[in-house]
Amino acid sequence: QVQLVESGGGLVQAGGSLRLSCAASGRTFSSYHMAWFRQAPGKEREFVASISWSGHSTYYADSVKGRFTISRDNAKNTVYLQMNSLKPEDTAVYYCAAAAYVKDYRDYVGYDYWGQGTQVTVSS
Repeated sequence: QVQLVESGGGLVQAGGSLRLSCAASGRTFSSYHMAWFRQAPGKEREFVASISWSGHSTYYADSVKGRFTISRDNAKNTVYLQMNSLKPEDTAVYYCAAAAYVKDYRDYVGYDYWGQGTQVTVSS
């Protein structure tokens, strides 16, 4: 069992930065593939970024590539999402997710555990 708690969301102007954190409970955190998804009002949940259990492999949606960076600290049971050059279209609730085994890292169905989400609002 893994419990995930996100933090770091807020209101920021376009062009600004935020860093989201996701703290995980459980001794097996380091074995999970971790990801960030987001969901804007009236839209489906979409993949943002993910990172392998070792941290050696990272994956990004085209819409955030070059602006967002995902990282993890297995000693602290925490995964991060550094978001730079934020745009109004990045406004959404951001969710942290964990998968013991992921076949398609972009598919939210494959993730076993989810956080409660943190709101990110980017004003123009």
